[in-house]
Amino acid sequence: MTRKPILLMGVALMALAGAAPAWAQSDANSGETPQTPSAQSSATEEEILVTGIRASLASAREFKRNSDSILDAIVAEDIGKLPDNNASESLARLPGVQVSRYADEASGILIRGLPDVGTSFNGREIFTAENRTVQVHDFPAGALAALEVYKSATADLIEPGLAGLVNVRSRRPFDFKGLEIAGAIRASYNDQSKKTNPNGNLLISNRWNTPIGEMGALVNVAYNRFYYNNAIRYTNGGVDPVANSKATLPAGEAADFRLPYSVGLYYPRGLRERPSVNGSLQWKPAHNLEIYADGLWQAFRNQGSTESFDVSLLRAAPKNAAGVEVPPTLSNIVRVPGEPNKLVSVSKTGGYPAEMFRSTSRDFTNTYQAAAGFVWNTGRAVISSDFAYTFSEYGANERSLDSQTASAPPVNVIFEKEKSSWFDLGNYDMTNPANYVWRGYYEREYYVSGAGIQWRGDVALDTEIGWLPKIKFGLRATDRDAKRRQGNRYAYTPTLNIPFASLPTGSLEQVQDGFRGDGPPFRNWLMPSYDAIQGNAEALRQLSYASLQKIVAANPNDQGYKDALQQFSTQAIPMDPYGGFYAKESSYAAYASAGYAFDVGIPIDGSVGVRIVNTDGRYVGTSKVTAVDGTVSAVTDTNRQNYVDVLPSFGLRAKLAQGLQARLGFTMTRTRPGFGQLNPAFSLNRNTDAGSGGNASRYAFFGSGGNPDLKPLTSKNYDATIEYYFGRNGAVSGAVFYRDLKGFISNYTRDVNDPVYGLIQISRPENAGTGKIKGFELSAQSFFDFLPGWLSGFGAQANLTYVDAKNQLPAALGTAQPMVSLTGLSKWSYNLSGFYEREKISLRLSYNYRSSYIDFYSRNSNDQQYTGQSVRPISRLDFSGSYTPIENITLTAEVNNILAQPFSNYRYFNETQYYPIDTRYEGRYYSVGVRFRF
Repeated sequence: MTRKPILLMGVALMALAGAAPAWAQSDANSGETPQTPSAQSSATEEEILVTGIRASLASAREFKRNSDSILDAIVAEDIGKLPDNNASESLARLPGVQVSRYADEASGILIRGLPDVGTSFNGREIFTAENRTVQVHDFPAGALAALEVYKSATADLIEPGLAGLVNVRSRRPFDFKGLEIAGAIRASYNDQSKKTNPNGNLLISNRWNTPIGEMGALVNVAYNRFYYNNAIRYTNGGVDPVANSKATLPAGEAADFRLPYSVGLYYPRGLRERPSVNGSLQWKPAHNLEIYADGLWQAFRNQGSTESFDVSLLRAAPKNAAGVEVPPTLSNIVRVPGEPNKLVSVSKTGGYPAEMFRSTSRDFTNTYQAAAGFVWNTGRAVISSDFAYTFSEYGANERSLDSQTASAPPVNVIFEKEKSSWFDLGNYDMTNPANYVWRGYYEREYYVSGAGIQWRGDVALDTEIGWLPKIKFGLRATDRDAKRRQGNRYAYTPTLNIPFASLPTGSLEQVQDGFRGDGPPFRNWLMPSYDAIQGNAEALRQLSYASLQKIVAANPNDQGYKDALQQFSTQAIPMDPYGGFYAKESSYAAYASAGYAFDVGIPIDGSVGVRIVNTDGRYVGTSKVTAVDGTVSAVTDTNRQNYVDVLPSFGLRAKLAQGLQARLGFTMTRTRPGFGQLNPAFSLNRNTDAGSGGNASRYAFFGSGGNPDLKPLTSKNYDATIEYYFGRNGAVSGAVFYRDLKGFISNYTRDVNDPVYGLIQISRPENAGTGKIKGFELSAQSFFDFLPGWLSGFGAQANLTYVDAKNQLPAALGTAQPMVSLTGLSKWSYNLSGFYEREKISLRLSYNYRSSYIDFYSRNSNDQQYTGQSVRPISRLDFSGSYTPIENITLTAEVNNILAQPFSNYRYFNETQYYPIDTRYEGRYYSVGVRFRF
């Protein structure tokens, strides 16, 4: 069949075919507006199927152009072909979006400087376990049709977070004309793990005319599998005055400098899998009525291992048989010129032994969502309703085996070489099993879950009034719960001096690092294998129990050892009564909005509306309080919150000329605190390491928990854009934005001098004070169709974002409340992409950059000021290409993280001086595959 007008993968731009998918029409931009069939059966059979980068850019452009909101979107180039391995990686290519990365994948998302991003799937709220949002990177790219980032709200949109809303879009059977079978198979090789990973997706869809109306069915299956292997050199972020320690200095050397508490190596690695299945049924019993049902299961599986080596520079050795505590000796002290309180390098002998562990874990996520609804078009009114049930769970099982050196090895440290510490252990033989002593065994079980129902009803009324063409109103109700249970136990055994090689885990193996080329002088040590630890858990438990019996007999008054003995007396890990919480929360929302349109020499349209939301929640936890005399008491705390938010919104679009339009917007948004953050439980624990030297030994107690007094974050948002659209896929746009926010939540650590407990270090979430975010975005995209011949296949896309964001530190941290840069936010970020697409060839080269940012703030020891830990700028370069030798078969090749630039950060210990912290080396991926479509 010869196809002539343009169909862009069942999305926007069916102008020549006579219809556009409902979700790409301007009337369906709201996250709560129902979807209608994406391709009308009356559409002509004469069309040209356009796929690839051109189609993706054109579809996303039209969606942005016709939206009631200020947004950006990414549309799959073809079925199962977003430009990256997961949804978060793709979002990083949009203006105003920044992501954090760990273990070779993008995870956390910030929009215009804020991490509080609402998430929805096909317009419905979705979440992971006890969280309020879904982990977007859990969506395999092969399962998705589009990603939509709403940067401003409308009244009918599910209330987004402060940052905005990410809507993940899948396909439905009416998106296609009939039988559709499409998919992809791909193999990826990681140059650090040295493993090959299979990935794939398959979509089958069909639609039929039956005596009871038109029906359609679709199922889409996706599977991603990745081995990852990172290598991290680190310097401990605790930067201490040496005067706080018991370290011995050379004669005449003043104790007026600071140095990190320890240095070490850290190797996270594992096998990560993400299976996903989504399906949809659609039925049109009449031309103006559609009934549908959707289902989703997405999962995460991880089999991980983390190897750690840490050697303290300041900690004194445990008391010897004579009861004498032996401090470390520092020598070869080289100070930074002009900065006498900071060191270039140092050597250490004596003190505390080096510590190692291998943590083995198996964790999983299952998220299910089932939904059904209808869309009834009466002519002047569209009436719709949607009901959904969501259940999500996350569980983790961890077993960690710890060791330490039989004696303290010498350490020679250069604090900053290739952006982090560089050290060796002199002539200490770390390949000799006799130099290892068993230090302990740790087990943990963790489980969180959440379930929720949501219902909405909407009416969109065509008024037939020229200046007030449309009115929308609707109701929404949700009911959520969230719960957590966890337990852990630890047997601390170094006092028994048990040879590490004698454990039931068998012979020791050399830990393999993930460094490329030349790494640090010391990088490998001995540990039992992953399987040896996981496969001998019961034997390790029994050994721990027997060992603790001996330790308790020698320390009959130590309650900590008694508690550990009791915990290891059963095969199952006892659940911690203080480690759980339960939350129950309902919300009720009503909205009304009106679309307006008039002409004042130029056409103007837009919408104005208000959304009113009532939140009613109950949050329960159990506090653990350790008295000065060591006795422990438990108190069950319940926190109730009930509040109403009134969220107005206003948007205006002015069509200034052909293809040129401007927008103005004002919205109010808010984000509820997380369920775990609202947990009223608080734990106060005695410091068992007091007096051993170093910063941590200064505290008598440590306190941590949630904060029942947290308030929702609120923000007033002002936006303005200018947009110019040209050609079939060309666009240039600019945006300025301003956010006036209050109550941003972060975890903060502070010191409290209590008259009863003494010096306590407390860590918990706090509402910050007021904050301001301002910035601008620039973006452009086009194929160079005006060039002659093969040159017309070139195209480019670029965007630039600048964000200046500050907020006050919480009042609880002190009276000064200084304004500081918002955590996690880079001031500058940009993306550059070059394309070539012509006939059978499609190529893309994409560069991403984000400038430095603050990781977190905390107080240094003995300081009354807060300083930050900062991350250095990072760049990323990715390539993808495809070749279509025959119709419907495409060969693909990709290289991700070509530059392989290591992640690195550094810790300030005053306003101008810092020590480097981590340098993390991540994998480079090479992929080849094939896509098919019939």
